[in-house]
Amino acid sequence: MSEKFGFELQHIDKYTGARAGVFHTPHGDILTPVYMPVGTQGTVKGVYPKDLKEAGSSIILANTYHLYERPSDTLVKEAGGLHKFMNWDGPILTDSGGFQVFSLAKLNKITDEGVYFNSSIDGAKHFFTPEKAVEIQENLGADIIMAFDQCSEYGYTHEQAEAAMNRTHKWLERCFKAKTREDQALFPIVQGNFYGDLRLESLKFCKEYAVDGIAIGGLSVGEPKPLMYEMLDILRPQLPENMPRYLMGVGSPDCLIEGVKRGVDMFDCVLATRIARNGTAFTSHGKVVARNGKYKQDFSALDDECSCYCCKNYTKAYLRHLINVGEMLSAMLLSLHNITFLHKLMADMREAIFADSLTDFAKEFYAKYGE
Repeated sequence: MSEKFGFELQHIDKYTGARAGVFHTPHGDILTPVYMPVGTQGTVKGVYPKDLKEAGSSIILANTYHLYERPSDTLVKEAGGLHKFMNWDGPILTDSGGFQVFSLAKLNKITDEGVYFNSSIDGAKHFFTPEKAVEIQENLGADIIMAFDQCSEYGYTHEQAEAAMNRTHKWLERCFKAKTREDQALFPIVQGNFYGDLRLESLKFCKEYAVDGIAIGGLSVGEPKPLMYEMLDILRPQLPENMPRYLMGVGSPDCLIEGVKRGVDMFDCVLATRIARNGTAFTSHGKVVARNGKYKQDFSALDDECSCYCCKNYTKAYLRHLINVGEMLSAMLLSLHNITFLHKLMADMREAIFADSLTDFAKEFYAKYGE
């Protein structure tokens, strides 16, 4: 661990190996396991920062690619960094922008030097290198930054996946050479697609660069969930014990539970706010599609086991009304609820880990939730 970061492993569930810990960062402590809400453009859509804190958010994620395009990382730096710019005084994690360069750019050309791509906004030409990705993230000033990587698609051949992995490893070396800020933790990203031998090879390489934490990328990209769990099972025995393990882009309740059971400490996903904008909520008894007609005269709370502002003050009938007339308040309330729900899930799992009862907790959760 570097001087400004530290990780305390407080307890390991003796039946599952799930971990509870504390990750110390320059902007505060993070209790793990933890779900990180995603604030792509420098804001978690539809939720005030003060409400995020009240909901239990200890760290949020922002997106390098999007902030580079608008308003620009240099403007954010001029504003005093991302914490000040977005009025969030807790820890922030930024991704490298690699996934967006590959998935959102109108056109891209991948080389060993970097990636040429056309902006998803105006088609302007750009060139991302590992050095550029680090420079942008240093300008943004997040506590935790990600190495630039090539996320290979589900369905890649072994040869294609190996080439992407090797390029990711070369870029990782360059990222660490480019890094200058001591108040930022740089996480390497394990790749290797869905080939166990490549995953283990990538993990072995990345561990040499894992100072403050390590990330697992390239999962939850369209594959069947059991295949993702299989990859985590393969990696788990070789993952470092003394630092946080971050599974990127995973945030449905069942995947959070299965990830924690497999020794993962950190998660992020846009799902909570995305489905909220479409009128769907996580609840203790499964998903509720609040726009559905059966809730027209349902004057009960969205989730009778939730104490968030939405559940304490509004009914399913009112939420359905807001959705059907296009009021933005529906997305705000459902986003706040979904984030609160996932934070409570993580807190409950943390408590279960200390009690060595995560297996029983998971069974009880699934029995009610229905997945």
